[in-house]
Amino acid sequence: MTCTIEPRHYARQTRIPKDMSEFIRLYTQIALLRRGPQDLPASRLLLVLTVAGYLAVNFVVSRREGLIVDTLFTLLWYLLLLRLTGRPERTLQTTTAVFGFQAVLTPLLVGSEWLMRRFGEDSTWQVPITCAGLLLFVWLVAANSHIVKAALEWSATSSVALVILQTLAGWLLQFALFPPVNS
Repeated sequence: MTCTIEPRHYARQTRIPKDMSEFIRLYTQIALLRRGPQDLPASRLLLVLTVAGYLAVNFVVSRREGLIVDTLFTLLWYLLLLRLTGRPERTLQTTTAVFGFQAVLTPLLVGSEWLMRRFGEDSTWQVPITCAGLLLFVWLVAANSHIVKAALEWSATSSVALVILQTLAGWLLQFALFPPVNS
């Protein structure tokens, strides 16, 4: 299967929403695979606001250590990836889309992690909660690879593999910098 998005489609003029609630709806549409990064304006201000929103949502719902490292890793990953593949002009839209859809999905991810910790050992709830967590992870990979596919114009398989590689590299970085504490 080949991507049918033409290069001019990605760089076309987009209607600029009037307020952040419209962007949140757009990020939700990206998370649902209905829209893509090409539907976002290429704006540094929007990227900064979206990253700030991503950090705020993560801080409020999870307060996890390594959030800044994870954010910087993601920014650096896409900056390098798009430069190495000859598409640096897509960096703003792509990274904005990645942080936007992740901000939308963060409450679901944190809720899933909490359920796994709370009921993971309960034999009644272990399988349904684990399946829900796995489904959410697959959704996260699918949405992220949808963005990567649009940005790089690669196949879906290559985009999924690249997103999984990014996820594994991010986890390894987190484990190297913040090793788990045995209690």
